Amino acid sequence: MAVLVIADHDGSAVRDTTNKTVTAALALSSDVDVLIVGENAQGVADAAAKISGVRKVLLAQSAGLGKALAEAVEATVVPLADGYDAILAPATTDGKNYAPRIAAKLDTAPISDVVEVVSADTFVRPIYAGNALETIQSSDAKKVITVRPTAFDAAANDGSASVETVAGADAPKTAFVSEEMVKSDRPELGAAKIIVSGGRALGSAEEFHAVMDPLADKLGAAVGASRAAVDAGYAPNDYQVGQTGKVVAPQLYIAIGISGAIQHLAGMKDSKTIVAINKDADAPIFQVADYGLVGDYKTVVPELMKALG
Repeated sequence: MAVLVIADHDGSAVRDTTNKTVTAALALSSDVDVLIVGENAQGVADAAAKISGVRKVLLAQSAGLGKALAEAVEATVVPLADGYDAILAPATTDGKNYAPRIAAKLDTAPISDVVEVVSADTFVRPIYAGNALETIQSSDAKKVITVRPTAFDAAANDGSASVETVAGADAPKTAFVSEEMVKSDRPELGAAKIIVSGGRALGSAEEFHAVMDPLADKLGAAVGASRAAVDAGYAPNDYQVGQTGKVVAPQLYIAIGISGAIQHLAGMKDSKTIVAINKDADAPIFQVADYGLVGDYKTVVPELMKALG
C-alpha cells in the first residue's frame, strides 16, 4: 500500500500540519510520498524531504498551483493517483477545498477530519460538533482523506528523501483575482503554541483589543475569539476558534469571558492545557478546563499581567 500526502506550506516552508499528516499516513503504510504543489517551491520540497518516514518528495509547479487553486491541484493529483492507494491532506481551508474535488474525479467517497487511523480501511472522525466519535470502514479501492492535524504528533525532521519533479497542471477555467492578507507579528493562530482567546463578555471591539493584545504580546501568543465575539464585531473572522472557525491544539489555551458553547469547545478542547477565566461558575468552559478561575476578567487579567512581570 502506498500513500500520497499533499503538503501544506506557505510557499517558503512546510507547515507542521504536513508533518502531522505524515504521521497519520505512516499508520497506513511505510511507503509514504509527499507532494509539493506550488510555484518556485524547490525550497519547500527540500524541506519536506527531511520529514522522517517520507520515501520521496514529488514537486509539481505551475502558476495555478502557486495559489493552491482547487482545480489546478485536482488536475495535478488525479494523474498521479494510479500509483497510490490513499491520498491524504491536512484538514485546512485548502485541504477541505481540493480533497472533495479529487475524490469526485476518482469516484470515491471522501473521508473527512480523521482523528485516528485504526487500520488500512477503518478510521475515526468526530461528528455532532465533536460530541461523538464515529468509526467508519471504507471499501473504496482508493481513499481520499483529510486529517485533523491536532489529533496527531508531528513527524520529526531527520529524514533524507529524494526529490522528483512531476507535471504541474494549471486551471484554465479559473483565474486568481486577488487576496487580502492580514499581517501580524504574532504567531499564526492555527500553529501557535499559546493562544489567548476572548468572548462576547468583553463587550466591545475596543475592550477586546485592550485586554487581549497586551496579554498576547506578553506571552508571545496568538489571539483567538469565540464566534459570538466575531459575530458581534469585536474581532475579525480569522480570529474565530471553533467548529466553523479554526481547530487548534496549542500547549496553552487561555479563554477569557468565553462561556464554552459546544461549537467553540469543538475547536479547542484538544489543547494540552486549558485555562478559563469567567465570572459564571456554571459556564460550560469549566467542564473542559484544566484550571478555572471564577472572577471578573477586569480584575483577573490585570493581576495576571502583573504576575507575569
